[in-house]
Amino acid sequence: MEEFVVSARKYRPQTFKDVIGQQAITNTLLNAIETNHLASALLFTGPRGVGKTTCARILARKINQPGYDDPNEDFAFNVFELDAASNNSVDDIRNLIDQVRIPPQTGQYKVYIIDEVHMLSSAAFNAFLKTLEEPPKHAIFILATTEKHKIIPTILSRCQIFDFKRITVKDAKEHLMEVAKSQGINYEDDALHIIAQKADGAMRDALSIFDRVVSYCGTNLTRQAVTENLNVLDYETYISITDLILENNIPEVLIMFNQILSKGFDGHHFIAGLASHFRDLLVSKTPSTLKLLEAGEQAQKSYSVQSLKASQEFLLQGIDLANTCDLKFKASQNQRLLVELCLMQLASITFDGEKKKLTGI
Repeated sequence: MEEFVVSARKYRPQTFKDVIGQQAITNTLLNAIETNHLASALLFTGPRGVGKTTCARILARKINQPGYDDPNEDFAFNVFELDAASNNSVDDIRNLIDQVRIPPQTGQYKVYIIDEVHMLSSAAFNAFLKTLEEPPKHAIFILATTEKHKIIPTILSRCQIFDFKRITVKDAKEHLMEVAKSQGINYEDDALHIIAQKADGAMRDALSIFDRVVSYCGTNLTRQAVTENLNVLDYETYISITDLILENNIPEVLIMFNQILSKGFDGHHFIAGLASHFRDLLVSKTPSTLKLLEAGEQAQKSYSVQSLKASQEFLLQGIDLANTCDLKFKASQNQRLLVELCLMQLASITFDGEKKKLTGI
């Protein structure tokens, strides 16, 4: 039986063109290598799972091999990786400084990748300052961190800083499509969209979630399987409850809210999602704002249909009521009643019978 390798490692990019969503940075680094304008100290910063360590490794290999572009070749002579989380003392940095002085045996540069550099102690940072400012001509330092604010300003001023951005939902979804095709997995467009949204801009998280869901449902990746496994409220839940609200059917709205709670969902999560749903309906009403709707193809059709039923006035009032409830939720002594009261007020907005004065919750 073939050994299982998690997707985050199996599909780790081996060349700059494989790196997702960081074109500005990869182009800058490639041009710097080609024109020989590479700084001696680089700082890669950004959220987790966006490609900092990956880019550092690709850059380190590419510096010593100008023609390097073989994705299957995984060795590099003069690349030294140091994990600052476990090597954060002054002695570790002194050992590193002693190594730096020795020129490389082959190739042109020795490249030092220091990951999680914000974990270094302040004494270690200070010991590192002089070497970072005036390193030997054969040494290049690549520092990577998720928390730039923890690095002392004197280090920051000596580095060329590259800010990695979050991976967009669109880019993450496209990459997941390629991964699914390479593994022979049938998928629904909406299923991959939910995974990409849940990953919150981190490609590694998206691939980890993908692995988990594939383990759950096999080779047929459906939206229902993804929502069950990730325990997220599906857009269909919000569409159903909004239909009931528009019909002024208060008893059914309360019964449906009870069913949502009985499945283990949090009332706060639900009401925040309802406010977002109303916002999505609002942007679905106008073709020019449709691009603001981050949803799969099937979801977009459902939003367009429901947005025709709901008036703009209702949606604006709905967003206001749901948002007010969201803000008051944590301070409330009876949180369930607060959400139920909000739902009853929402269901009364379009009620044409006896006019009721709707006050805020």
